[in-house]
Amino acid sequence: MSEAASTSTETGQAGAIEPRIVAFVCNWCTYTGADLAGTSRIQMAPNVRVIRLPCTGRIDPVFIIKAFERGADGVIVSGCHPGDCHYLAGNYHARRRFTVFREIMSFLGIDQRRITFSWVSASEGRKWGDVVNEAVARVRALGPFVGYRSLVEKPNAGA
Repeated sequence: MSEAASTSTETGQAGAIEPRIVAFVCNWCTYTGADLAGTSRIQMAPNVRVIRLPCTGRIDPVFIIKAFERGADGVIVSGCHPGDCHYLAGNYHARRRFTVFREIMSFLGIDQRRITFSWVSASEGRKWGDVVNEAVARVRALGPFVGYRSLVEKPNAGA
C-alpha cells in the first residue's frame, strides 16, 4: 500500500482535512445513478471511493468495519429503493442488517453519523451527488476517524 493510500485523510487546498469515504453500492441502481451523475457532470466531492456489489443485501457489516479499520473516515451504503430490488428483497435484508448494525457501531465506538444509508435509483444522478456531498460535509465536520488507529497500535506496542 502506498504511503498516500495508508493515511486516513488528506489535506485540501485550504488546509482543511479531506475525509476518505468508502461507498458500498448496488450494481443495478446506485452504481448506475452514480454513473449518471458523472456523465451529467453533476458537481460532487471527489472523496468517495465506490465499491460495486451485486446488491445491498450482499453487504456484510464486517465490510463496513473493515473499511474503517483500513482508514476510511466515513461509509456510504446505497441501493435500490424498497420494492425495486433486482433480487426482489435484497434491500430489505440490507435495511434489517443496518438496523442491527447500529448497536454494533456504538459498541465499537464508531459515531453513527459516519455512516450514510440511502436509496438511490438509476435515474437519480442528482440525488447521488447530494448524498455524496452531504456525507462528505458531515464527516469533514466530525474530523478524521482515529478509533481503529489506537486499537491497532496497542497490540503492537508490546511486541
